Amino acid sequence: MVQATLPIESGLTESGPTESGPLEAGRRSARAATPPRTLIVLPTYNERENIETVLRRVRFVVPAAHVLVVDDASPDGTAELAEAVAQDLGGISLLRRPAPTGLGGAYRAGFAWGLEQGYDVLVEMDADLSHDPLVLPELLHAVAGGADLAIGSRYVDGGGTKDWPWIRRMVSRNGCRYAQHMLRLPARDSTSGFRAYRAAALRAAHLDEVRANGYGFQVEMTYRVARAGGRVAEVPIEFRDRVAGSSKMSMRIVVEAFLLVTRWGLRDRLTRASWSRPQPVV
Repeated sequence: MVQATLPIESGLTESGPTESGPLEAGRRSARAATPPRTLIVLPTYNERENIETVLRRVRFVVPAAHVLVVDDASPDGTAELAEAVAQDLGGISLLRRPAPTGLGGAYRAGFAWGLEQGYDVLVEMDADLSHDPLVLPELLHAVAGGADLAIGSRYVDGGGTKDWPWIRRMVSRNGCRYAQHMLRLPARDSTSGFRAYRAAALRAAHLDEVRANGYGFQVEMTYRVARAGGRVAEVPIEFRDRVAGSSKMSMRIVVEAFLLVTRWGLRDRLTRASWSRPQPVV
């Protein structure tokens, strides 16, 4: 089930997305593509224990999609194993980066690669199996139905965070609420890293200007797509903790997101920024 979301009421000037703008042109182009070319971007760092499983599951669920593994010089041999699986399955490319520079940097590199290659829809998801590949068709269906950004959401009806301790659940949910309030975001789960973008929405977000990492990257991308007049939909997901490997999350990433959201929100209020209210996805 796809749930359309709108920004909360704000004091910003409203203007509906223009039907002749670049995002509407992107929607028409995507509808004309039969089927749209889809790229799934998987950032990795020390994911040898998970990479083969996630690649095989993704290939089974969406066999027509191409997969790009963006590896940040994993010392555990993740890239080498990904190459071996690619030779077996096909439809998988590997982008090696010289050093780990954060999740946001990996996604920016992967998205830039996908846009250069002419993909119509670009998906991001974790490689640690916390994002269920079975949800991929629902995200792609939401984009096909008119969304410029489809978010796999833990905080809409049907979503959840299985087995999370209460403190982690509280920090995550309240962080999303804070971002929604401060930035007037059209999403309840702006920190989710399981999402699908229409290519035109990524271009409108000006990827080369995005600097945040971790949670901050996801929030900033949602913010930029919404400010560009993009339509946002949320698809319920059940987030599961990884069962192999170690988490890359840290308090620094959480603090970065909080500070960025606060800065952007105050800036918008002080400058009385005007942005386009996205249309609902129905």
